[in-house]
Amino acid sequence: MTSSAEVFRRAIALTEVPAVVFDRAFEAEAQYVPWPKAYGGDMVAQSVVAATATVAADRVLHSLHNSFLRPVDVGVAVRYEVELLRDGRGYSTRQVRGFQHEKPVFLSTASFQVPEAGPTHAPARPEVPAPESLPSSAEYLGDAQDDASTYWAHGRSFDHRHVPGPLYRRLEGEHAPHQAVWVRAFESLPDDPALHRAAIAYVCDYTILEPSLRVLGLHWSSPGLRTASLDHAMWFHRDARADDWLLYVQESGGVQSARGLNFGRFFDREGALVASVAQEGMIRAPEPA
Repeated sequence: MTSSAEVFRRAIALTEVPAVVFDRAFEAEAQYVPWPKAYGGDMVAQSVVAATATVAADRVLHSLHNSFLRPVDVGVAVRYEVELLRDGRGYSTRQVRGFQHEKPVFLSTASFQVPEAGPTHAPARPEVPAPESLPSSAEYLGDAQDDASTYWAHGRSFDHRHVPGPLYRRLEGEHAPHQAVWVRAFESLPDDPALHRAAIAYVCDYTILEPSLRVLGLHWSSPGLRTASLDHAMWFHRDARADDWLLYVQESGGVQSARGLNFGRFFDREGALVASVAQEGMIRAPEPA
């Protein structure tokens, strides 16, 4: 398994290739996970990097709207075709389509803006325990050696510290439709705001379904549980470092028809709102006996 420090960097190591469908094209591989199909954050981050490579340097990513079309195989190249839809004076729009085995697997629309000055408003960050007072995933899982525990502890490039507690082997805390997770990259990242946006997009998919699992009394090891990301939207409000602690505040917007809708907000340590997320996922679990 790739070391924890390398997972994200390898995920966003894109190579430009000849375009087949649209204007520009890049290839990347989904990273190892101990499950049959790839982690959705790989595709989100890879599409961000691909789209960013096609816009002028004065424009920053401010929104994403994504659909996960098919499961992606680990270790097999995904080709990202980028269509340059529009370049205006203040905004640029790109559509990115991911292909694997010559079939579409991922669809993204990304919007970039030339930053402007103006009035500001944002919700306040909730008060939660500091990350240093909470156990890391590795500390929580202890000396467990199975593939899933090893991956949760060391294989994701990011330290995760849950409030009130994680959902790896059992449900920690009450069956409430909300939680918070402190996240930080295990290693220092370059001083590139675009790369830190890609890193935040990458990490956002790991835990965003958990509020829906929590309110249903489920955890990642629940017998028969099957989950998948369906669609995803994300908005970036300001620059932030993904190698410093960010608080990811999450809540469930409802669960029905084997689908859970969840919302999230990233705050930096000073309380500034960094990014907002909405994601719907498939949640299939056996009915209680």
